[in-house]
Amino acid sequence: MAELHQQALHSEMTAWRRDLHAHPEFGFAEKRTAAFVADKLRDFGLEVAEGIGGTGVVGTLTRGSGNRAIALRADMDALRIAEQGVQAWRSQAPGIMHACGHDGHTSMLLGAAKLLAGEGGFDGTVRFIFQPAEEWGRGALAMLDDGLIKRFPFEEIFGLHNMPGLPIGHFETRGGPVMSAEDNFEIVLKGLGGHAARPHAGQETLVAACALVVNLQTIVSRRLSPADIGVVSVTELITDGTRNALPGTARILGDCRSFRPEVSAAIEKEMRRIAEGTAQAYNVAAEVTYTREFVPLINDAALVDEALAAARTVLADDAVRVAAEPMTASEDFARFLDHVPGCFVFMGNGDTAPLHNPGYDFNDEGLLHGARFHAAVVRRRLAVGG
Repeated sequence: MAELHQQALHSEMTAWRRDLHAHPEFGFAEKRTAAFVADKLRDFGLEVAEGIGGTGVVGTLTRGSGNRAIALRADMDALRIAEQGVQAWRSQAPGIMHACGHDGHTSMLLGAAKLLAGEGGFDGTVRFIFQPAEEWGRGALAMLDDGLIKRFPFEEIFGLHNMPGLPIGHFETRGGPVMSAEDNFEIVLKGLGGHAARPHAGQETLVAACALVVNLQTIVSRRLSPADIGVVSVTELITDGTRNALPGTARILGDCRSFRPEVSAAIEKEMRRIAEGTAQAYNVAAEVTYTREFVPLINDAALVDEALAAARTVLADDAVRVAAEPMTASEDFARFLDHVPGCFVFMGNGDTAPLHNPGYDFNDEGLLHGARFHAAVVRRRLAVGG
């Protein structure tokens, strides 16, 4: 790309990103965002389908006579977090903000679409997938259930996510497990509340709940193999007690992470056993609800090599590396990998606030790197004469 052309595209993507940041929308409510994306794709000359899986958008671009198709995916939804930023483009939607950089992801994929539509350099078909509702793990499934792959066939898929702390212009990924499954749980303890001065007269649940919170920590430390990665986190403890009344009900909610279905199953089994045993010891009843929200994200090893090679064509060799270990965050992109092979990579977002933080803002200096990476993947995987 000529330098002036790069500067113009970067300026345009920055304007898109800041507009999207100022108008965040929660999962399956991304109507303005989806319309914005669809309008841009049409301006670039792509075929556009809207309303896929609710508010999803798919743009299709074909060049040459190749019969292969690959997909590039970005997420569009925001989080229910009140922004604390003071920038001119801060959120105008009370209680909702782009605290995970999906505004940047969307803008980078739009930039890649404009770049590839204008310059070509590939032989085949590219599907640009703009997904709703990634944050609560429902958007990919909704698009798949709406016939995404049958209606817009592709053989492999690539995606990326920004990473605060990783320098701008740096990329990393790895083959095999990259991001974990996420399971949610709720344990309800039921007893008989009463006066705080007479605990012996009832079956209060708070002491039982405190014991159970501690006992749950033994699942990872004593029940899982040290060779397996697992996380069990209690995130809420809610009772119906008050200053001078012991609770008769206590709710314990939390989150579990793992990389293998067998580990997830073991965590659930042990959680149920511990909850029932603890409840019996304290003479209360326990009800356990355990749900699986995200599946593990497993990268295809061969496509990881391709993605790293593509990144090295647009970045310095020492800025592209293999990640040393997987992370225990989760990502809805994993659902696509149940159907086709793919690769998910992380790009540097520099010295920004952490993801899901009210002070977070996507670093616009990374936009051009992301767009060029997307385009490089397409040109490598759909090489002219390949």
